[in-house]
Amino acid sequence: MHNIEYISDLHIHSKYSRACSKTLDIPHLEEYAKIKGVNLMGTGDFQHLKWQEELKEHLTEDDTGILRTKNNFPFLLSSEISLIYTQDGKGRKVHNVIFARSLEIAAQVSEALLKIGRIDYDGRPIFGMSCPEFVDIMKGVDKDIEIVPAHIWTPHFGLLGSKGGFNSVKEAFAERTKDIHAVETGLSSDPDMNFRIPELDDYTLLSFSDLHSYWPWRLGREATVFDLNELTYDNVLKAIKTKEGLKETIEVDPGYGKYHYDGHRNCNVSLSPSESNKLNKMCPKCGRPLIIGVENRVEELAKRPIGYKLEDAPSYKKYIPLSDMISLVLEKGVATKSVWTQYNKVVGKIGNEYEILRSTPKEKLEKYLDKKIVDAIIKNRNQQIKVIPGYDGVYGVPVLGDTIIPEPEIFEPSKIKNKQMGLQEYFS
Repeated sequence: MHNIEYISDLHIHSKYSRACSKTLDIPHLEEYAKIKGVNLMGTGDFQHLKWQEELKEHLTEDDTGILRTKNNFPFLLSSEISLIYTQDGKGRKVHNVIFARSLEIAAQVSEALLKIGRIDYDGRPIFGMSCPEFVDIMKGVDKDIEIVPAHIWTPHFGLLGSKGGFNSVKEAFAERTKDIHAVETGLSSDPDMNFRIPELDDYTLLSFSDLHSYWPWRLGREATVFDLNELTYDNVLKAIKTKEGLKETIEVDPGYGKYHYDGHRNCNVSLSPSESNKLNKMCPKCGRPLIIGVENRVEELAKRPIGYKLEDAPSYKKYIPLSDMISLVLEKGVATKSVWTQYNKVVGKIGNEYEILRSTPKEKLEKYLDKKIVDAIIKNRNQQIKVIPGYDGVYGVPVLGDTIIPEPEIFEPSKIKNKQMGLQEYFS
């Protein structure tokens, strides 16, 4: 039996999570996963009782631990739980992704969580328990529930984020650290940044989208690629725990994430770590503490130099979503008819989005698309797209060609203009 490549997006949300599309359901997830080129999806929010009913309606189970639609598209039960609590006199905020093998176990998780608090108000509920307590409860339901700290560097709810409250996985999970096998790196960091932290050598680095809508510029924008001879829950967990069967991760440029640089959204101020540190991490406009982004936080904890490579780690590639690249070339909004028209010329005609981004020959693309768009796709494939970093909840901005940036040390993103001027100073 030959192996099959599974591009997976296992950290997602449903229409029952706050700030999510109200049409974020199984049919739409299946439809757009196929468009994107993702062939294994998480369900998200599996402990939410109304969502459980929809999962039962749209998915069937067998003994593999993988649920399937009527079209045989695979889903794995997943969810995200928010923990907000106090430990050693400090506030802690940690999000964890969890995986389960059956709807029966999902129902048992719901029952266990209902003994502690409510789960009806949000697909990502909040509980005031610690990380070790959470692992105790999940493993008490089923030993094969897998817990993965989510987007670990995100300032507000990442385990290692600037406001998360912890400096290591062990500090957060204590005696239950042995049950943690992987961490999710999040949009604002890539594996190279995580390689600088020796403690993370013990964990598999996973990447998923944390989507709040099914559009292809959200779904699968980050993914983990498994290489499996059979798609089962046990084989996915084995790959997560041992890296055996984990081929690579698909990333965006970390600058594309919403928390890469330090800054203040309301003040329209974005600063590199060196510039922020010169100001004692205080906003030069309002005088309040800046939201410290991922790059600065990694630098705080790093024990290794920039560029350190971890031997035998799975490979990774960075791709900006195709819709964003077309939007950039056309200078039109990502959801406009102009962008969709170009997108649909190739996606679904000669391949899914990831086939277009990763492997479709340039000559074939040129039969369907304008040369400028094809050139952008090839640059994207060759890891040549620069990104003006995101900050304090603002996505980063991909750049084609040149742009004007502000002269002063305070980088004000609203002043970016698409002009033919050099970027070398900014990106040096």
